[in-house]
Amino acid sequence: MTENLPMVVPGVLAAAIAIALGWFARTYLWQRVLARKQRFFGLPENSECLLVVNRDAATGEWSVARNDVFALLELSAVVKECGANADLISHDMAQQGFGERTEFCIGGPVSNRRMAAHLQSLLPGVQIGTDTGNSPDRGSFTIGGERHLLESGVSEHVLLARLTAGESDTARPVFLFCGQRSVTNQAAARYLARHHARLARKYGPNGNFALLLRVVNSQAYGADVVELVADVTRAATAPAPKKASPPKKASDPDGGRRGGHRAKS
Repeated sequence: MTENLPMVVPGVLAAAIAIALGWFARTYLWQRVLARKQRFFGLPENSECLLVVNRDAATGEWSVARNDVFALLELSAVVKECGANADLISHDMAQQGFGERTEFCIGGPVSNRRMAAHLQSLLPGVQIGTDTGNSPDRGSFTIGGERHLLESGVSEHVLLARLTAGESDTARPVFLFCGQRSVTNQAAARYLARHHARLARKYGPNGNFALLLRVVNSQAYGADVVELVADVTRAATAPAPKKASPPKKASDPDGGRRGGHRAKS
């Protein structure tokens, strides 16, 4: 036994070193991935963020739609993975600016005042139909002159955006999940959680973007089937087109009187 000891000990030491190096390499890579994720979401360790939730427009009382709750769960998992803390508040209680804390804002402008304010100041090129009832324009998105209608349960759209105030690298982002229905808000939150690394590579860790997504056949597949329609960042952030003013009426030299001159008797 003692004769084989000089041969066994180096093998054990080599195996231990290999395991240690593998563990350190894996930990280093994991920390790099986590750091990139924290930077993209603006959520460093022990930081604070806001989850701004809307009101379910289908009820008279203050409540949150079921799919919006699922969207909050998707985002809460992201916040937890980054080692941050979240503060859940109602849309009508978020009376503060943006840029100091990361914000996740959920819901359309009809049910979320905070979203309406963000669209007006950050995405002026987006117009959303606020008609109710059976109007064909109900919930429609108009971006860059293109209108995207709501076909409930068949084809529904949601705007997913990451925006920052100014050019400062220290400004925390605002994430918008503005959908035509609550199921689209959940789909956008899931899309962001799954594809954040690819989005960070494409737009940079501090880049702004606005993506139009389509949820296909939600009545059968729920929030699982999502398509990227277009990157609408340029059109959405452009100033809203000015409405043409009505033409002025031509002045009447006769002071508005009509008819011919009276015949002399």
